[in-house]
Amino acid sequence: MSAGTGTGTGIGRTAAEAGTGSAHRALIVARMAPGSADGIAGLFAASDRGELPHLVGVKRRSLFQFGPDLYLHLIESDRPPGPEIAKVTEHPDFRELSDRLQAYVSPYDPATWRSPKDAMARQFYSWQSD
Repeated sequence: MSAGTGTGTGIGRTAAEAGTGSAHRALIVARMAPGSADGIAGLFAASDRGELPHLVGVKRRSLFQFGPDLYLHLIESDRPPGPEIAKVTEHPDFRELSDRLQAYVSPYDPATWRSPKDAMARQFYSWQSD
């Protein structure tokens, strides 16, 4: 993926702004309680059957665990997910999911977390074959 310069870099772009054609990605980084993967997956499976993914434009969601407590949440969407997530933070479905996730997921750095955008990784390099 290029930043429009043909260099293959996305320097300075957040993951929420990184797109390949019509696909955009955001990588959310947080802490998870050890042994909570099934509980987290269940909450998202229930949420993904509702309207929330459609409001944000989510086309694919992948959840990852690294080590005992690192939570990685990859969102692939048809529009930049960061601004779309910001628009739905007061939606009842978003609030319910967020409230239920608190039992399992916590900010990676509580001192700097203020909103969901603070959990989004910044993409600093990307390459894509032609």
